[in-house]
Order: sequence, then C-alpha cells, then structure tokens
Amino acid sequence: MADVVSAEVRSRMMAGIRGKNTKPEMIIRRGLHARGFRYRLHDKRLPGRPDLVFPKYHAVVFVHGCFWHGHDCHLFKWPKTRKEFWRTKIDRNRAIDERAIVALKEDDWRCCTIWECSLKGRAAVPIELLLDRCSSWLCSNRRSSELRGIPKG
Repeated sequence: MADVVSAEVRSRMMAGIRGKNTKPEMIIRRGLHARGFRYRLHDKRLPGRPDLVFPKYHAVVFVHGCFWHGHDCHLFKWPKTRKEFWRTKIDRNRAIDERAIVALKEDDWRCCTIWECSLKGRAAVPIELLLDRCSSWLCSNRRSSELRGIPKG
C-alpha cells in the first residue's frame, strides 16, 4: 500500500518527532515532581543519556516510545515499506538501549524503563497507578524495573 502523503510531507512529519521532552516523558516528569522527587534531565555524562536521573536514589528512568525502541506490544508494528531500513534502525536502537543499561548497571545505577504503552492505547495503566509503581521502585532497593501496558482480555 502506498503512503497517503508525499515523500516531502512524510519527511517533515518524521523530522518533527522529538527525542526529548515527549508527551509520555512530560507526564512522568510532572507526576514524579508533584510527588516530591527531584531529578536531572538527560545527563550527558551517563550512558544512554537517561530521561530522568535521580542522584539521591542512584537511579535512572528511561521513557521509551514503543515504535522507536521496538517494544513487543500492540503499539509496535513493523513498517510495510523500506523494511530493511526500519529493521536496521530499530535493531540499532535496541542495541544502544541494551549497552546503556549494561553500562549503567556496571556503575551501580538502578534502571527503570517506562514504555509508552503503559501511558496510552488499549493497555494503558491508570497514571496514578503507574506513578505509584515508579515511586515505589525509586524508594526500594530493586536493581531494575520495567513498566509496560497491561494487556486487556
């Protein structure tokens, strides 16, 4: 099936997709800040430049988009066009994510990944519950956490 917009329009649309300060990230940031958590943003000194860095808890949080990071959920579908390009790009993103988490854990950082599907779509978790889970993890001594959507059914 052909794209419904021209190549120029599609290029402009894709270029407008942000890597920082995304809507899911802002929801998490505002919610955790309202609960009293203080953090740094996108610390360039740390592997993977985590979205949120909590020095007090020696913890980092990544807020990942399901498409860009190839998450196994209902929000991710492999594109039908330029298959090799997208496979390479998404596989590379996954490899970068994995290397960053391994390096952070080697430096004794605790890591949490919050997936976009936990915030939107049919598997979304109520935001207060999601923030409760993230807050609970931050205050715990658990090494890692992954917050994803809850499959309905």
